[in-house]
Amino acid sequence: MLSFQHAPDVMQVQDQAEIAHLLAELRVEHRDLDVAIEHLASSMSRDELQITRLKKRKLLLKDHIARLESRLIPDLDA
Repeated sequence: MLSFQHAPDVMQVQDQAEIAHLLAELRVEHRDLDVAIEHLASSMSRDELQITRLKKRKLLLKDHIARLESRLIPDLDA
């Protein structure tokens, strides 16, 4: 799995197939964070700091995914 921290810069990714592949990997990591957050939140020894960090990372991933998705939408001249 590609770690978000080591993901290529959105502006460096040009090929649509490469963008689609990267999107798939980021979505998997986003879902994995959901599971990790849920597991930590339900554990007896809740680590609020760790949960907060994971939620922040999840939001950053969501933003990265949105930027990549917008790159797949063709520009329309008005």
